[in-house]
Amino acid sequence: MISCRQNKSAPDTQRRVTLAELMVVVAILGVLASIGIPLHANAQARARIEKAQADLQMLAVGVRKYADHMGTLPAALTVLMRPAVNDRNQGAGPFITTVPPPPHGGEPAWGAYTYMSSGAGTFLVTATGDGTTITVP
Repeated sequence: MISCRQNKSAPDTQRRVTLAELMVVVAILGVLASIGIPLHANAQARARIEKAQADLQMLAVGVRKYADHMGTLPAALTVLMRPAVNDRNQGAGPFITTVPPPPHGGEPAWGAYTYMSSGAGTFLVTATGDGTTITVP
């Protein structure tokens, strides 16, 4: 006679995940996310600050080149984008291709780059954003 009954002595080879194990995995993922997300946000803020520093250095070099050629400081940063002829009838420029836009984002957001010159032949180029003010003489 043939038996239709299953053999109960064979062990169950499928292992199931318990609720406790699942909760441990979710907790570990939560801890890793709480560490990684602020680090990512901090890296973005540092990148914005580094972009602003590089832009200000480039603008300062353009101002110095203009001042060396013309003998005076430019009235505004936009003057650096055009060729200039000095009192010896020597042409040079443009000293920069464009005034770069400030970095996007930030808290508070980055404002436009500001330029100030004095009659004493000194100048400042400034950027403010991400709770940081960068000034390049």
